[in-house]
Amino acid sequence: HCSSLLSTLVVFLCLNPSRNKLLLVSFDGFRWDYDRDVDSPNLDKMAEDGVKATYVTPPYLTITSPTHFTLLTGRYIENHGVIHNMWFNTTTQEKKQYYMTQFVDDYWDNGSLPIWITAQRQGLKTGSLHFPGTAATYQKERVQVSQVEPRFYDHGNETEWRINVDKIMGDWFKTQDLDFVSLYFGEPDSTGHKYGPDSPERREVVKAVDRTVGYIRETAQKYGLTDHLNIIITADHGMSTVLRGEGVNEITLSKIPGFSFRDIKFHLVDHGPSGMLLPKEGMLEKVYQTLKGAHPHLHVYKKEDMPARLHYSKHPRILPIVLFADPGYVINGVIQFYKGDHGFDNNVLDMKPFFRAVGPDFHQNLLVGPFETVNVYPLMCHLHLLSFSFKVQITAMRGT
Repeated sequence: HCSSLLSTLVVFLCLNPSRNKLLLVSFDGFRWDYDRDVDSPNLDKMAEDGVKATYVTPPYLTITSPTHFTLLTGRYIENHGVIHNMWFNTTTQEKKQYYMTQFVDDYWDNGSLPIWITAQRQGLKTGSLHFPGTAATYQKERVQVSQVEPRFYDHGNETEWRINVDKIMGDWFKTQDLDFVSLYFGEPDSTGHKYGPDSPERREVVKAVDRTVGYIRETAQKYGLTDHLNIIITADHGMSTVLRGEGVNEITLSKIPGFSFRDIKFHLVDHGPSGMLLPKEGMLEKVYQTLKGAHPHLHVYKKEDMPARLHYSKHPRILPIVLFADPGYVINGVIQFYKGDHGFDNNVLDMKPFFRAVGPDFHQNLLVGPFETVNVYPLMCHLHLLSFSFKVQITAMRGT
């Protein structure tokens, strides 16, 4: 298993004997085919100069924090334990939304080390700007250089994007001589949610992403980094159109005969097409039987019966009943309003992100077939020759 995975990754590479710097970039919610209906000269040039994947497959649950932590750790979500965008406490009923969850150390520091910490322990210098997980402390250690986004940050400001790129290239890589940096952009996810993935607004923001990809490479050239900087650009998940309106049988739990939130001690619903329920004592079987088969587009599982391919059952944070909807449908406690959403089964093509890589250690003009984003971590380790971490995580990421 280890040797076959290694050969799959190394086909991307033409490794130089010297260790080069590495930049990992995530454009949140950039679906694998978003460059097909807009002009994207910079993404096209990056593919010509490097490696392009047909698409990549994220882990389930296909939402922001869990999928980004898989990129950083090389582990499935049931193994690394960042199971949702939200931190929650089933006893006190407390929930923290995405932003505040970033600061709950023990939610992230759950036994899996992100690549920043692994690299630092092997003598490398790392940084992270806005990447999910940046704000947390791991085994009393933080990423050495970091910038956490302000609470009400405007993720759609292209001028800010360029300021952040300048900081990464001119200060962090050039002046501070960092070895590895992760950089996060909140688009095109926000636009895809608000307007839908087939909207003209989404096409415009993809053009902005393409301009930013060009600026990243131009700025690397400006600071003399091109010949010793590898760049991986990918995303956490894709985006799918939410079906609404006349003729659509929406999933609304409060309207299902026999179901009552009075039977539920704690729930996470109204957060897209996936949900979790903690029934009150003695009510699990009733709730399960009431919901199972209640809607043609709703899948209901006891956590231990979740399909093994999803790798979303073993962690104690996962609640006893897991729900997920077919493409186009979301799970409403009462109602949701997004025109686009993610969180669907990771086999759904709309959930697949894009992948590009370029730099001195990558082949040029190479198109590769699909692979799982759980494998980006060992690829990054191999680029930095972190041999111990690479061997350990190859085994650990499958949960063994």
